[in-house]
Amino acid sequence: MNESTRVAKLQCPPLDKVLDIVIDTDTFNEIDDQYAIAYALNTPSRFRVQALYAAPFFTATIPFMKDKASSPKEGMEKSYQEIFNILTLLGREDMKQHVYRGSETYLPDENTPVDSPAARDLVARAMARANDDPLYVLAIGAIPNVASAILMEPRIIDKIVIIWLGGHAHNWPHNSEFNLMQDVAAARVVFGCGAPLVQFPCMGVVSGFSISKAELLRYLAGKNKLCDYLIDITIKEAAGFGHQEYWTRAIWDVTPFAWLINPDFCPSVLLPAPIPEYDDKYATDPTRHLMRYVYHIDRDALWEDLCNKLTR
Repeated sequence: MNESTRVAKLQCPPLDKVLDIVIDTDTFNEIDDQYAIAYALNTPSRFRVQALYAAPFFTATIPFMKDKASSPKEGMEKSYQEIFNILTLLGREDMKQHVYRGSETYLPDENTPVDSPAARDLVARAMARANDDPLYVLAIGAIPNVASAILMEPRIIDKIVIIWLGGHAHNWPHNSEFNLMQDVAAARVVFGCGAPLVQFPCMGVVSGFSISKAELLRYLAGKNKLCDYLIDITIKEAAGFGHQEYWTRAIWDVTPFAWLINPDFCPSVLLPAPIPEYDDKYATDPTRHLMRYVYHIDRDALWEDLCNKLTR
């Protein structure tokens, strides 16, 4: 892909266009993927959700999350089941036939894909599209499903735009971020393949999009079954961290969707794609292809839009 084509695809599409998207999500890992799935499905004026892919996660080495998943396979399977739970709460039985299991392991190296129904579905959907009408891949977990699809069929880079929540801000002291550090090989594939990529860094950028218990109770409580469920799991997670009343929680995973809904929610710049290294750092090369880098979240504007979508 030449640079001018890549840059054109890195512009936010016209806001009156309905976009075909797939969602790659480690839904059971925390509590923010649930908000993100609902946000996307409750914005039909902008998104046609084509499929949902369960991404793996592994938390046994993280003390406060050790009981979530003892292996990437278990994390993926729990995420797969949680997707169905969210679809039930949303009353979206029609989407249940479009949910796919993802990778059971992380990439063994940067050249070997991990076969899965999710990776195969992404290849098929991408290859069916015209180059000038890309499929938007919203990835909000570790990214072996997407990297595997690219390794299985490299031509899909001409037919997709990847929007990924992963890594920390480029000026953060380290890059030991959960989505990235689980599968650095997959991240290196995605950053290096030349596909149009929009990065939402966690600490230093998306960490600014946080909500409080008081706001949840004020704006979401009693609105519908989904909102009550979101409040319940968020408060329970906060209690697990030892917090009772005075806390805020970053709802990380809604932000990639927000950029497509209104790019003013998420100001960004074009810059050369960095190289995620295995030592929790970025390497830089000014000759690398361009990507889009989100550097700020308009917290209040996004929170208002999210509330409006979740309570409809």
